[in-house]
Amino acid sequence: MYYPIDENIARLSHQMTSMRDYKTGSATAGYQAAVDEAAALVEQQKQKVSPFYHNKLDGLLDRYARLLAEWTNDYNRNGASCPSVLVCGPANFPTKKKNRQNAREDALWKEYEEIKGILSKIKNIGTGPIDLTGPHARELITNRVQRLQTRLDRGKALNAHYRKHKTMKGFPDMSDEDAAEMDEAIRSAPPFAQAPCPDFQLASLRNKIKTAKKRLEELDKLEAQQAQPAVEEVFEGGQIIHNAEENRLQILFDEVPDEDTRASLKSHGFRWSPRNKAWQRQLTQNAIYDARRVLGIG
Repeated sequence: MYYPIDENIARLSHQMTSMRDYKTGSATAGYQAAVDEAAALVEQQKQKVSPFYHNKLDGLLDRYARLLAEWTNDYNRNGASCPSVLVCGPANFPTKKKNRQNAREDALWKEYEEIKGILSKIKNIGTGPIDLTGPHARELITNRVQRLQTRLDRGKALNAHYRKHKTMKGFPDMSDEDAAEMDEAIRSAPPFAQAPCPDFQLASLRNKIKTAKKRLEELDKLEAQQAQPAVEEVFEGGQIIHNAEENRLQILFDEVPDEDTRASLKSHGFRWSPRNKAWQRQLTQNAIYDARRVLGIG
């Protein structure tokens, strides 16, 4: 969705800095071109991630389009607030007003960098670690495994076709034009990468699949822990709680621990949670061992 660009303000801003005529609609066209690029990025990302993330991607795109429109209008409004000295001449030039305009422009460019940051968020959606405590964790991890396996299988099929025919022409669902472009890319690649899907890419996909499957194993263990009654260990001055629901090992003290204890907790990966009033980290066997070590238990 595009948001409106004030062409009257855009024209006035242009007239304040240039002697050339303003091309009607150019501000709107530039804005829409930027939104179109972001929309193309979203569509590319949707091909890489689970449908679970698609609504979030659409939301980020809409936010980008809205904020960019607001920024464009604000930038042009600021540009229209004071003319350039090249346009109006140095006589009686409003220096103070120009300084305020320049300061506002600096602030606007900082805002622009923040808006551009939304594009980075779009690129990263669905690519990071999946929270095992989330309600859709199994669905997301399974989907990731399937997508990676599909990419691996296709890469192997591409390589097998090229080894046999020395060209990608004739590969299923690939046009002759795309095949010719791939053939040229393969010939131009370094010797170690002269294949449709070089060995290092296949190895990377296999490692990602292996990592995702390990996450499924971790999820199985977590769900097994969640099915068990809550475990608590009492020590002098507090208690340790195995909070499987939040996947956290939590240490609750009766009183604020001394500085050395706090430093030791931090060095072993524990962090203070104001919400839970506890020192905590991810619930693992290593966390349990470290907690007992810090507290001198057992």
